[in-house]
Amino acid sequence: MLSNPKRTRFRKQHRGRMKGISYRCNHICFGRYALQALEPAWITSRQIEAGRRAMARNARRGDKIWVRIFPDKPVTLRPTETRMGSGKGSPEYWIAVVKPGRIIYEMGGVPENIARKAISIAASKMPIRTQFLFSG
Repeated sequence: MLSNPKRTRFRKQHRGRMKGISYRCNHICFGRYALQALEPAWITSRQIEAGRRAMARNARRGDKIWVRIFPDKPVTLRPTETRMGSGKGSPEYWIAVVKPGRIIYEMGGVPENIARKAISIAASKMPIRTQFLFSG
């Protein structure tokens, strides 16, 4: 179940720049354990969903998982072998812009060793370096 926005104000967006660090969502709010980004990146909705599924599969009993990023930026692609000009391509997939320090996933209700294993498997699905955090 890939998560995409139900509707947006504009169909296409500029690419923009990823400068600086995350000032929002950079501490644990809901669970006890978290996965934090250490590099800036575009994370696609497929990568987010793959990480979520890996965590859910590995920490079955009594766990709760929070996904703290949402893919709300459309990425457009031009058809292959088209000539220059004739406008911007159509939206193909959705991404979440992640800056360093941003919490990607949180987890609660499981022992630390299970959470560490599940989050490390989810981290392997991410295109960036991440770190494991725990509160308490």
